[in-house]
Amino acid sequence: MGENTISLTPNARLVLGKRYLKKDAAGDPIETPEDMFRRIAKNVASADLIYDKKADIASLEEQFYDLFINLLFMPNSPTLMNAGRDLQQLFGCFVLPVEDSIENIFETVKQAAIIHKSGGGTGFSFSRIRPKNDCVSTSGGFASGPISFIKVFNEATEAINQGGFRRGANMAVLRVNHPDILDFIHSKQLEGVLTNFNISIGITDAFMQAVEKNQDFPLISPRTRAVVKTVNAKQLFDQIIHSAWENGEPGVLFLDTINTANPTPLLGEIEGTNPCGEQPLLPFEACVLGSVNLSRMVKLTHAKYEIDWNRLETVIQRAVRFLDNVIDVNKYPLPQIEHLAKGNRKIGLGVMGLADLLIKFGISYNSEEAIRFTDKLVCFFSQKANEASVELAAKRGVFPNYQKSIYAQKNGLGYRNATRTTIAPTGTISIIADCSSGIEPLFAIAYKRHVLVEEGLPEINAFFVEVAKKRGFYSEKLIEKVSKEGSIQNINDIPEDVKKVFITARDVLPEQHVKIQAACQKYIDNGVSKTINFPKNATVDDVEKVFLLAYKSGCKGITVYRDKSRISQVLSIECTCAKQFINDNSFKPQH
Repeated sequence: MGENTISLTPNARLVLGKRYLKKDAAGDPIETPEDMFRRIAKNVASADLIYDKKADIASLEEQFYDLFINLLFMPNSPTLMNAGRDLQQLFGCFVLPVEDSIENIFETVKQAAIIHKSGGGTGFSFSRIRPKNDCVSTSGGFASGPISFIKVFNEATEAINQGGFRRGANMAVLRVNHPDILDFIHSKQLEGVLTNFNISIGITDAFMQAVEKNQDFPLISPRTRAVVKTVNAKQLFDQIIHSAWENGEPGVLFLDTINTANPTPLLGEIEGTNPCGEQPLLPFEACVLGSVNLSRMVKLTHAKYEIDWNRLETVIQRAVRFLDNVIDVNKYPLPQIEHLAKGNRKIGLGVMGLADLLIKFGISYNSEEAIRFTDKLVCFFSQKANEASVELAAKRGVFPNYQKSIYAQKNGLGYRNATRTTIAPTGTISIIADCSSGIEPLFAIAYKRHVLVEEGLPEINAFFVEVAKKRGFYSEKLIEKVSKEGSIQNINDIPEDVKKVFITARDVLPEQHVKIQAACQKYIDNGVSKTINFPKNATVDDVEKVFLLAYKSGCKGITVYRDKSRISQVLSIECTCAKQFINDNSFKPQH
């Protein structure tokens, strides 16, 4: 599979230089991308010696290195940053418990700070904290409620971010039956508040049934377990929907759907997720993620693309082994996390580049064919990840908590890992791998990505440029027009069949976004990161429809975003990169 040199876009090199490569005291990189990938491959391959003192780790190192330099697979950011270095904290996702006492809350603030300092992201459920104005028996005063403490966590994260190489990110979850739920729903209404947190409502089946039947729903004190007040479920649901329509928050997590898939229910209930919501975890649990670049899992046969199933299977096998090895070479920030991470050995192998793959096959993201194609592909992907974990277990043993898992109860397969698959958003790693993010459609054909550099990173889809040249409709003027529009749907000079395939997030029907998410979730052990995009003129009813569709189709959560509903967006169109692209042959755009 491998050459020894790596072909990276200028944007990939910029991201690596700013965020990932080892630096000297002056902040200048002292390693190349090849050095970085070699450092990671060598470090993670060394775990094999734990199981076999005579293991051929040199050959395994080459296999891992090959995955990286050919951009076939990328692990999560902390692995790229820290493997083979002093920090050696390689996990991206953590969930910490928040109990209802000042001592515990501030202990958790400290633990979160330690995790953020090492490049990890944290999730918390604040559902155990007594509501605002509840009594505090020790002082005779009144409680300030969960939202006041979320602000404390937010400020602590802000302080850590000043000195970090990666912004600490958090997820705050509050159960829908908490008495402070309305305050929580509106806690991010003002832009610029709780900037280091995503917020999600933990929704239960009981609540959704009450919504459907337009019934009253009890809000329960976590301290006394008594009903504090009763609200109309539909009216509460409407508030959640309206807030999500207004500015994209809160998202929702379907807690019962998540816990039905909890592989170790005897160890506890899942109540929180990592910052992007795709990795549900027990309190004090952690998970390492990595993603296979689907856009490179193809071969050309008679000038037509086909999926290279053999290559895909080989990459999945190696990636599962890589992630399992990470669990052993990782330096854990807390002993409780090490205990649970090694006890369950959860990994989350996912995919990126789905939109690129669909384009190569001439399939519109907005079609039934896209759903069928994704279903077949993710089914294969999941099956092979499961097989790779069973194979590892045969050599190394099942995960230590196996007897307490649903697999032992069902006399099921002997897995090495309690979970194998997760689909993450792949923000920066998809820039490095030069592919579309996660399972998202293309954001735009040309756009600016406002991360790392103030003026934004210009991105133009190279495959579109290639097709435009091949089909004879390429011109400098066209590229300028595409850069202004982002979407190509209203540009007359472009053939209809090209428009159909080069579809962008805002051209995809919101229901289709959900159907693609649900097609993946069917086979994925953990969760699926997906943003359901809406045009600016979408209505509150449109948003409600997709929330209900996501719930009914088995998704574990949903996040929506209506275009221009926030002042600051990570991705924006109005791209001025056309001239730079036309005048600078060294600028290799994204494809």
